[in-house]
Amino acid sequence: MSDRRSILTWRPGAGRLRWATSDRAQAVLSDPQGFGNYMTYRDAYRILGWDPSEIYRDGRIALDRREWADLGWLANHIGPPPGAVAAMQEAARAEIIGPYSPDLEADLRSLFADALFDRPRDDSFEVIGTEGAQAGVGYAALACLDPGDEVIVTDPGYFHFVPALRLAGAEPVWVRLACTTGWRLDPDVVEAAVTVRTKMIVVCDPVNPFGTVQRADELLRLLELAARRRIILLSDTTHAAHRVDPEATHHSLARLAIDVPDAVVLSSSGFAHGYGMAGARLGALAGPPELVRACLQVKIAAVRLNTSAVAHAGARAAIGDTEWLARGEQIIRRNLEAVAAFAQPVIRPAYGYSCVLDVGDFGVSAQELTVALCRRKIAVYPGDGLGEVGALSTIRINLSDPDPSGIERLSDAWDDAIEEARSGVYREGVRDFFLRAGTDRGRRFAAQLDELHETHPDRV
Repeated sequence: MSDRRSILTWRPGAGRLRWATSDRAQAVLSDPQGFGNYMTYRDAYRILGWDPSEIYRDGRIALDRREWADLGWLANHIGPPPGAVAAMQEAARAEIIGPYSPDLEADLRSLFADALFDRPRDDSFEVIGTEGAQAGVGYAALACLDPGDEVIVTDPGYFHFVPALRLAGAEPVWVRLACTTGWRLDPDVVEAAVTVRTKMIVVCDPVNPFGTVQRADELLRLLELAARRRIILLSDTTHAAHRVDPEATHHSLARLAIDVPDAVVLSSSGFAHGYGMAGARLGALAGPPELVRACLQVKIAAVRLNTSAVAHAGARAAIGDTEWLARGEQIIRRNLEAVAAFAQPVIRPAYGYSCVLDVGDFGVSAQELTVALCRRKIAVYPGDGLGEVGALSTIRINLSDPDPSGIERLSDAWDDAIEEARSGVYREGVRDFFLRAGTDRGRRFAAQLDELHETHPDRV
């Protein structure tokens, strides 16, 4: 294996050591939302006959933005606040790097509680550090779920919720989002999905991919449902830092829970998306101290290490940098309007830094369009990794790049890429990708792709 190969392009063979792999690992390996099982622009490389290792050079996991318009993976291109970088550089000293760091010092616990969850620490609310928000989700799943438990999640929803739940042995129950409810969780639909096995409801708010936010009354109804049925609410607020719609308001589920004391809420957030600090690997998990202590014990058992003291310094500097946040919001709004000027319909986010485009009316699949854009070195994400809703008709666009040239490249290429995708030239490559999974879902998507071509006779 070449030492130039990125982990993003690493696909070892399977089968010989199946006996050595746990059922939990197999569940993650085979899940449609497991890493490598949904289509991305990395799979488009293969359809184009490109060598992915020549694109992700020297093992890196980011596209070279001198060559690419990177509108796919949700790296925050705005970058970290300059003060955070300076603070981390100052903290990179032997006396800080050498010893094991504390999980989070008391002042950081209080700072994270207020800034990330809008609730002060007290006897009923505690905070621990995690290696990003996703780690918090994983620890919460392992600490709270048993095999056979059911967890309600949104469709579509963030790629890596379900694999974390499956690793704990739980089964996802999908609640579909729809334009009729503003792409938000409908408490009535959630309640209808609850069974005696329901242990947790995942409330990703703002929701990835749409950037929509729940109303306060909707969250209160979910809290009351959770209290009444003894269900844990797992709140993920990763995309709450940047407000795109000036009229929108994000409500902290952790704070609202103060008024529903019997409700159990675990809240996870981090600094990757909101503060452009993905490489710092820092997040927080908060909730009732007894349950947070169980999550901490799971974290200790799994990785034993605490979060980075160098990252702590960056977080202290990043939080409260309102000027940096305001600049980021201006960039995101500018890019959103630029996208809306040439591509419709756009599902406009209230918070976050991505938007969703519906390309279904163009008679083209999102996957074929992804390949056509990739050929022009424009990276986007199609919808199949996010769920069933919009799987073949939506793409997600990263809006965070301060350099407008990426969106301009997308605008210039848009019509030609759609026409190329409509021609059917990438149909077999995309179809083979779905069939390769060997699942009913893959076969269904392949059949839908065939139907799309048959429905639009102007396609070659």
